Amino acid sequence: MKPFRIRLTLILMALIGISMIGAGFTMAHLFKNSHVAALEENMSREIKLLSGTFQFQDMNGADAITYYTGQAERIAKLTNSRITFITKDGKVIGDSEKNPREMDNHSTREEEVIAAEEGIGRAIRYSNTLDQKMLYVAGAVVSDQGFDGFIRLSMDLKAVTEGLNRAWTIMAGGLILLFIAATFVSYKVASSMTSPLEQITRVARRITDLDYDARVPWKRKDEIGQLATAINVMADSLQTQLKTIRDNEDLLQSVLDNMTGGIVMINAEGEIALLNRASERLLDVDNSEMAGHSFRELKRHYELTKLVEEGVSRKEPIHEERSIYNPGERIVRLDGVPMIQDGTYRGMLFLLQEVTEIRALERMRSEFVANVSHELKTPVAAVKGFAETLLGGGVKDEKTANSFLQIIYDENERLNRLIGDILELSKIESKRVQLDCSPIHLIEFFDSVLETLSKVAEKKNISLSSNVPAELFIEGDEDKLRQIFMNLLSNAINYTHDGGSVKVTAMNHLKPDGTENVIFTVSDTGMGIPRKDLPRIFERFYRVDKARSRSSGGTGLGLSIVKHLVELHRGVISVESDLGIGSSFILELPLLQEEEE
Repeated sequence: MKPFRIRLTLILMALIGISMIGAGFTMAHLFKNSHVAALEENMSREIKLLSGTFQFQDMNGADAITYYTGQAERIAKLTNSRITFITKDGKVIGDSEKNPREMDNHSTREEEVIAAEEGIGRAIRYSNTLDQKMLYVAGAVVSDQGFDGFIRLSMDLKAVTEGLNRAWTIMAGGLILLFIAATFVSYKVASSMTSPLEQITRVARRITDLDYDARVPWKRKDEIGQLATAINVMADSLQTQLKTIRDNEDLLQSVLDNMTGGIVMINAEGEIALLNRASERLLDVDNSEMAGHSFRELKRHYELTKLVEEGVSRKEPIHEERSIYNPGERIVRLDGVPMIQDGTYRGMLFLLQEVTEIRALERMRSEFVANVSHELKTPVAAVKGFAETLLGGGVKDEKTANSFLQIIYDENERLNRLIGDILELSKIESKRVQLDCSPIHLIEFFDSVLETLSKVAEKKNISLSSNVPAELFIEGDEDKLRQIFMNLLSNAINYTHDGGSVKVTAMNHLKPDGTENVIFTVSDTGMGIPRKDLPRIFERFYRVDKARSRSSGGTGLGLSIVKHLVELHRGVISVESDLGIGSSFILELPLLQEEEE
């Protein structure tokens, strides 16, 4: 038997026992009160009967005590009770049990006091004369024969006590029988109650152990069934809420993991509560190692740590930028806001965003504006200067005047090329240029390009050649590809010494993933490019040899346009060069262009 079932059985038996004992005491009390009330009523009637039939004598007579004592003894034998005659002032003049002359004054006795006021007085008290508890009933009597006082009847309560003892004996036997029956009934009742409760308890424990599939199988209609239904509904609700919580946690974790900005959460105690993946990569730390530790342990990033400390101490929004080194210099923008919930400060939340490229772009934009201003200013100044000279009439020689006009024309052409290149580059960078792709037969394509540049090459006695498979085709925008190779080949011719060579090759290449590319190489035997200038060769307005570039009419934007057009074709471009030997520009373009969705 389960301990709970035993306890429940004992509780039920205790409740029944307490109920029976309480009922027994109540019945005994009622029995005693009713029996005493009946005795009092009978004794009151007997007093009234005596007051009407008794032969009274003058209570002040010489033989009054003898007369009333003898009468009291006679009447006591008939009524089986003690009879006492008492005067109005409390003097006993006759008693069936004791000599009246030896008895105390009874004027203060409770029953006489009540009888004097109400006619009949009753009291229960211990009698020192008879050495037992007695019931007293006194009645006020006035007789024409000279009696003015009280007749008191008293009776011991032995009979009442005996009746109560008999009742207790009966009740004790009943209690024993009832306890035997109650034990059996209590066990059955306890079993019917505890068995489903034990089942419900087992299910509740399983739910506590996070087994939310546990259910109570009971289908009863009573309170136990309602409890089982409530447990099952609770388990369903917990299961649904837990799934929602897990889904939200997964969603939140996914958001944090895929954010490009770093998130650092610091609690009110100054400990790191959360680092997302972006912040781990940016700070080169691990969330599992840093969580629960002070933010000051990010000591390798001193400037950033000092900024975080300032935000934590002030508990105010903060927006600053700092440089960190991991491994090279990286510019990080830090935005911090205090986390306040229900008026309570919960810590600080910091957003870390690397702005190195943004600042580089801003710097490039500033440099671009400065370079454009400079590049535009040079031809404009030349045109203005020579035009003013001609307009001022300072040149009389026609040959000199024509040379001035030629310079104005050349500078104007250069200015037009510069503006055209700027507009072209702007269109490409703003993604406003669309590719008009079609199949291109490369051998025919390069024959056309080389024929266009042949006159320029002939002037410097430079040999132009191509090595392109006859069967090779590529899909692309022919105009944009022509612009790419015209720029590269023109640069190669310009920076190659007289008598040198410029060559373009194309070959098919199969990548490991199964896609096909075409690799183009434009090589020359020119002066080459210094190694320090190679990383910046594709920047706008960047020139290796500024004087020669300007003399050749270059705008400084050609290679930047080439790079953007190559990337527009989903390709890549690189350069290899050795000073005094020559340079090679290598382009890798996909054989087929993917359709944009």
